[in-house]
Amino acid sequence: MTDLDALGDFTSIDPKQFAQLVKSTPDSRLAEIMSSPQRKTVLDTIFSRFPELFRPDRAGSTNAIIHWNITGAADGGTDAYELVIADGACKLSPSPDQSPKLSITVGPVDFLKVVSGAGNPMMMFMTGKLKAKGDLGLAANIANLFDIPKA
Repeated sequence: MTDLDALGDFTSIDPKQFAQLVKSTPDSRLAEIMSSPQRKTVLDTIFSRFPELFRPDRAGSTNAIIHWNITGAADGGTDAYELVIADGACKLSPSPDQSPKLSITVGPVDFLKVVSGAGNPMMMFMTGKLKAKGDLGLAANIANLFDIPKA
């Protein structure tokens, strides 16, 4: 698989395959996918996998609510997701209505690169492509809390 057209049934693609797809797909095609009706399925599937990729052995006593805001929705809006890390577990909240310890805002293509290991979140932060508000120590450590597949 070398093209995100394979995302027709995105839920059947494992995280490593997804990472390879993102790495091998041009940004223009990633942007196309993330402005199509597939966007919600892609985002929902990615966020539903965060709990299984969570590394409680690395989290220690971390308790945090993290809001992810993915800009660039077709209507010009933002899709928001809430991850709750508490008591050695990570859960996807049904709605982002709790007060976050960390709020991350990123464009759709850069988001795909971050969650697939194809992009450097620290560099994105330094260049303004990724914005973090709140606990910046948590932001710097977030990648360590998850087993992010690398292509």
